[in-house]
Amino acid sequence: MIPDDQVEEVRARSDIVAVIGEHVPLKRAGKDYRALCPFHEEKTPSFYVVPAKGFYKCFGCGESGDLFSFVMKRMGLDFTEAVKYAGRKAGVAVREVKRRPEYQDPNRPLYEANAFAREYYREQLGDEEAGRLARDYLRDRGIDAETAERFGIGFAPDEWRGLRTAAARHGIDDAILLDAGLVTTSERSEEPYDRFRSRIVFPIEGLTGKVIAFGGRLFGQGKGAKYLNSPETPVYHKGEELYGLNRARHEIRKEGAVLLVEGYTDVVSLVAHEVANVVASLGTALTSVQARLLARFASRAFLLYDSDMAGLRATFRAADILLGAGIHPSVVTLPPGEDPDSVARHEGREALLRYVSDAVDVLDRKLQILATRDRLSSIDGIRDAVDRLLPTLRATRDPALRDIYISRVAAETGVRRETLEEEIARAPAASAEGAGMAAAPKPPGRRGGGAHRWRRLRSPGCGGCGSRSWALSASSSRCSSTTAGSSTARARPWARRTLSTRPTAPYSGR
Repeated sequence: MIPDDQVEEVRARSDIVAVIGEHVPLKRAGKDYRALCPFHEEKTPSFYVVPAKGFYKCFGCGESGDLFSFVMKRMGLDFTEAVKYAGRKAGVAVREVKRRPEYQDPNRPLYEANAFAREYYREQLGDEEAGRLARDYLRDRGIDAETAERFGIGFAPDEWRGLRTAAARHGIDDAILLDAGLVTTSERSEEPYDRFRSRIVFPIEGLTGKVIAFGGRLFGQGKGAKYLNSPETPVYHKGEELYGLNRARHEIRKEGAVLLVEGYTDVVSLVAHEVANVVASLGTALTSVQARLLARFASRAFLLYDSDMAGLRATFRAADILLGAGIHPSVVTLPPGEDPDSVARHEGREALLRYVSDAVDVLDRKLQILATRDRLSSIDGIRDAVDRLLPTLRATRDPALRDIYISRVAAETGVRRETLEEEIARAPAASAEGAGMAAAPKPPGRRGGGAHRWRRLRSPGCGGCGSRSWALSASSSRCSSTTAGSSTARARPWARRTLSTRPTAPYSGR
């Protein structure tokens, strides 16, 4: 038999449209998909797939069911074989266990401890006195009681052993709390104490809907880092999960696009303002695993990160990783000092969606910045600009999009398309996590003959736009820490260009 948690994980991670679409030519019909029924002959399509609810139904012959029942009926498999088949498609390793009445998921105690902790934190938030300031804080951030309840948001009071004591009364021992990351110890004392104190607490759910971890935002007079997340545990690997995806995945699939933000509050605020296809990475840079997970639901991504230098670096790193997963990223530029949460609260949903509709393709955004910093008007600058753009060209998996990008870079820099293709092929694509930081290799050159010596800026600490030389100081177009390399190439006259900033197709947000 296959454990229930495995069945639910396969169901949650599977794309019913993709699986059924391999057997039936589906066509979009509003939110759903339809086709001629594969279970009886008909001339007018009456077979519908409803991805938001995970089922199919034929209104002609009455056949209906979920992903597993379709595979069983269409391919003649039993239930176990159908789950394994869907698991392979979704990238889930399905395990079988002997049918034993006493079998339990080995991670069940961790899930139960996390579920208890969520309820404990929610009770603290609802406490008339203990949670009053926390409720006021959430209300000031535009998070009302209904939204807080919807996301299971809670409050960890400024107590060293509040959760630990409450858990002990319910028979949850310290070893389980330690394994779940809910309590911790210090070098000075081995006695466990609560990890989250004086913080607004956001439960993190996996795709199956189970609570796997927590994120806490410092609140009141508490001390420590502004944000604190659960550590890695047997049920939580932060580089493989995305906050809000469990709730947002159907809306993301319907839109074909995802809004990627930086924090828990951004996700909660946007959902409260009826923008549902939004997720956030979990206190770390976007990983290739997270990108591949998103690629199962969306082909487009809109990046709503901070617009300062650190935010740009994170934006361009994430964009290269998304390109490597086959997702087309665009950059949303918000007013200085604003984030998605503040825009939604102060300007409203429609204003936020206008910023999203004005998003610029990531390569266009890089070219805009390069032009602003006068990197496209001199030989040295163009050589440097090409180095900054090459990692994005290398990272792009979609052949058509890569072809468009190469043509665009050739047009803006004057470097021949053939030369760019040689440069792209010269070094293999970097790993997804490192693609945004990788520096292009030095182009070959000849010495003598009056050849122009190209100078490259190489700063290991930079990399916002996809190269090690991206992080420019505010007062200079030069990287703050450089070592020079050189090669030679032909030069040709350059004309300073005004870049096209055509926005991507309007985004509905519905």
